[in-house]
Amino acid sequence: MKKKLTCLLLSAVMSLSMLAGCAGGSTPAGNGGAAPAAGGDTTAAKADDTIKIGVSIWSSTDVLGSQCKMIIDEAADALGVQVQYVDQGHVSEKVTASVEQLCAAGCDGIIICNSSDTEMASAIKTCNDNGVYLAQFFRIINSETSADIYKAAVDSPYYVGAVHENEPENGEKLVQILLDKGDRNIGLIGWEQGDATWLGRWEGYKAGVEKWNSAHPDDPAVLSEPQYAGTSSEGGSKAAEALMSANPDLDAIIPAGGGGDPLQGAIAAVERAGKTQDIDIVSTDFLPDLGERIANGSMAGESGGHYCDPLFAFMAVYNAVKGDYKDFGGKFEDINFPYLYVASPDDYAAYEKYFVDKLPYTKDELVEMSKLDMEGLKAKAAALSIEDAKARSGE
Repeated sequence: MKKKLTCLLLSAVMSLSMLAGCAGGSTPAGNGGAAPAAGGDTTAAKADDTIKIGVSIWSSTDVLGSQCKMIIDEAADALGVQVQYVDQGHVSEKVTASVEQLCAAGCDGIIICNSSDTEMASAIKTCNDNGVYLAQFFRIINSETSADIYKAAVDSPYYVGAVHENEPENGEKLVQILLDKGDRNIGLIGWEQGDATWLGRWEGYKAGVEKWNSAHPDDPAVLSEPQYAGTSSEGGSKAAEALMSANPDLDAIIPAGGGGDPLQGAIAAVERAGKTQDIDIVSTDFLPDLGERIANGSMAGESGGHYCDPLFAFMAVYNAVKGDYKDFGGKFEDINFPYLYVASPDDYAAYEKYFVDKLPYTKDELVEMSKLDMEGLKAKAAALSIEDAKARSGE
């Protein structure tokens, strides 16, 4: 747990940067309701034996980000861990700076949702230099297209691993929901060009359409080139308007993700155009009113439930800091996390009961999870489902 900060001046400068600014898109830290401390950090003063984990995230306040924060804060409270958040908006220079900020703030470990693989080269080096453990969530470094960065992760004694979903599979399943509903003119909305997760989903959307067209040559489907929305509701609205303007026959839209706000903007644009019953929408990132939207037709289906993904990255880093997970150099730990899919009111009712009305894990279960070895943690992640949550609740 001892830091290896190699430059006291850097530490001082970066600490001042956190005080003034997590203002550039960062939000205060949270620790299960700890009293605010000076400088905008809501964690209490760190005791010598208290583990502190930093969270570099695109947003801790949007639809998906706030759910991530909720489960991380619950785990931190259960384990007596301090947490500090930096919101970086998937802006590349802010992503890399966030790791420097969190190292300088005295974090023992960091979990990060980066945007592109290239940012991980800097993140890994910074953590190596400072003796800080690092894990990704919602992301994995591509071993083929980013071979050098992947090797840096493998070689690093502080890179713990990656928690992620099968995004191409997710993309195929969402497209299939639309195809099964009879949609054939599908508009696509991405968030940031080059984002690793977006590219995986796009691969799946294209594969799903190609498979359909190969099997149904007399009933082909068309997938548009993507409009990019960033991670804002306004961006999603403008992208949906552009798609509807360009294609009067549009009968479906996929806002691929970006935290949930682009999806909300796209839905609003379709509603303003009076086309809710004409254009089916599927996406990734569950909305808080998804049940109502599935029922009224403004959403045709969605994948999500993955806000637990950063929980497993958090647990992996926690155990690395404690010394329970060791010898990371020379291997790449890969924790695969399953999506949940909702395409009917009944689907959502089951999800709501076990993932919305209450968290899928109790505090006691979170403590038990923290005692699992790496293989046990992988198995725990892979097992998560509505059925699993129901069984653990005793129902």
